[in-house]
Order: sequence, then C-alpha cells, then structure tokens
Amino acid sequence: MGISTPLTSRPATLDDLPALRPVIAAAIGELQKGFLDEAQIRSSQAIMGLDTQLIEDGTYYVAEIGGQIAGCGGWSRRATLYGGDHSAGRDAVLLDPATSPARIRAMYTSPDFTRRGVGRLILSLCEEAAAAEGFGRLELMATLAGEPLYRSAGFEVIEQVTDATGGAPVPLLKMGKTLS
Repeated sequence: MGISTPLTSRPATLDDLPALRPVIAAAIGELQKGFLDEAQIRSSQAIMGLDTQLIEDGTYYVAEIGGQIAGCGGWSRRATLYGGDHSAGRDAVLLDPATSPARIRAMYTSPDFTRRGVGRLILSLCEEAAAAEGFGRLELMATLAGEPLYRSAGFEVIEQVTDATGGAPVPLLKMGKTLS
C-alpha cells in the first residue's frame, strides 16, 4: 500500500480562475448525473458557478491533492445565497453577524477527487472563519448531489426550492446549521 498524497488547502486568488473554471464545469456536469436529467444539468450551468466576489473578499478556498485542484468552495458575509458572476439577482450587501447567517457558497469537487474529504475540509474552513467573524449560523443552497455532504455536516433542510432560471426546473434545498 502506497503513501496517500495529502489534501491541502489555501485561499483562492484571481490567478486561480483559469484552473477553477474547468473543475467547476466538470463538477456541475458530472456529479449531478443520477440526480438530474440532461436538461436540468444544462440549466444548472446557468444557475451555478463562481462568484469572484468571494475570492476578492478572501473567503474562497482551493483544496489540492498532489498539486492538482481537487475542489473549491467558500463562505460569504454578503446577502447573495447562491449563483455565479453570470447569475441575476446577486446582492453584495454585507450581513450583520448578530442577526443573519453567513452563506456557504460555490462548493465544487472535481469528479477525479470525490470521496476524499475535499468538501468536508472546505466546510470546516468556512465554519471556522465565519464563526471567527461572529456568525452563529450558516445557510446554503444545496443541489441534490450535495445534500448528503451537508446533512452529514449537520445542515438541515429549511425549504425546497425550484430554480428554472436556466430553462429546465432544477430542484434545490435551502439548508441551515447553527454553529456551536
């Protein structure tokens, strides 16, 4: 048995964008198979993606294995719950940690690196950072493919949502978690 390559993390930079985009596209296109049909997956691509405000805010992380990007994700102190730079309805208003939950945003794992702790690592980084800024609660919008990870991390469904912005209706789950 060989030595496994460690999973590492670091804050994302704008220089990472060319490497992040194909990881995100592959995650959306591949990891939702079995949960959504082809039309819904295409629709997801219009709904999901990276909001570069997260990188600019210093709240977006890259996970790497052997120098390759294994996944990415972050959190936000801003009002937008989900969506990428191309998504309508984004709201950059800063949230009050005393009254609003921080947002977990744009979580993606490369299909080449699933089931290796990538999502858990990024979630733990987000939880620690949001708590350090005084947030007592987290919320996110989960895909059906992401729901098992979030449930296992203590998130509970708040509301079932359907987003048809990209054409075909895509089922999503608004989930939340109180930080201890």
